[in-house]
Amino acid sequence: MIRTALAMSLMLLATPGWAREAAPAAVHAHEHVQAGDSRFVLLEGGRNFRDVGGYRTADGHAVKSGIMYRSGSLGSLTARGQADLAGLHVAQIIDLRTSEERSRDAFDLKTAFGEQYWTRDYGMSLGDARSMFSDPSKLTAESMRTMMANAYRTMAREQTPSYRKLFAELVAGKQPLVVNCTAGKDRTGIATALVLTALGVPYETVRQDFLLSNGAPGMETLAASLSPGLNRLPPDVAAPLVGVEGVYLDNAFDQLRRDYGSVEGYMEKELGVGPREIAALRTRMLD
Repeated sequence: MIRTALAMSLMLLATPGWAREAAPAAVHAHEHVQAGDSRFVLLEGGRNFRDVGGYRTADGHAVKSGIMYRSGSLGSLTARGQADLAGLHVAQIIDLRTSEERSRDAFDLKTAFGEQYWTRDYGMSLGDARSMFSDPSKLTAESMRTMMANAYRTMAREQTPSYRKLFAELVAGKQPLVVNCTAGKDRTGIATALVLTALGVPYETVRQDFLLSNGAPGMETLAASLSPGLNRLPPDVAAPLVGVEGVYLDNAFDQLRRDYGSVEGYMEKELGVGPREIAALRTRMLD
């Protein structure tokens, strides 16, 4: 149920074209990070596009700027947005979206980037989640928050093939690299958290980066993508779906520790990222 509920939420967020705009998502005051951060790159038609560089590691190094970006969907970039993206001289794009999500793109990323663009064909089963979302009046802020927080416990495992490819390209020096999904907050949020962790960035900093999705440029378009019924949810009920909370990432990392002994254990066993690969990453990505 948890897995399919998250799948439903992702598909709802990805579906365009509904006329009525949802109320902006509210987040807990202590979990809101201001989006006026210089790391954001404004791409017309884009969402939540930002530089991962600048963060300090525990041993005093800094993640290089301009070599890894995280983003929401790039499939709606305008001509100007596409030109600005090209100006970043991206060497690799890792697109974490499903086949269904990508099918509605106006901007053909595969044609534009050729072998520099990677994605995989997969789908998400909606299963019992259809009934959960069939009557939005029964949804509450707490039930939505619990659904999302628990869903994060399975997300890394489900995205393992994509995360493995992401790390392989970074280790190989395919930079600048962009990793994206639809909102740029969930699948991309965990992906970025894993990379920053491998680089030695303290967890509190990793968590703050995760929370930057709240209020990020272009995220206001995400709420408008909710389906009829869901787009009439009270702001506090919609917030856990269209925003992020620290407990989401906490749960993802906690589950990896339970399953693999440590986050690094997951990266080594499932992603092929052991001491040698981490050393290579740090040489390429840290000042």
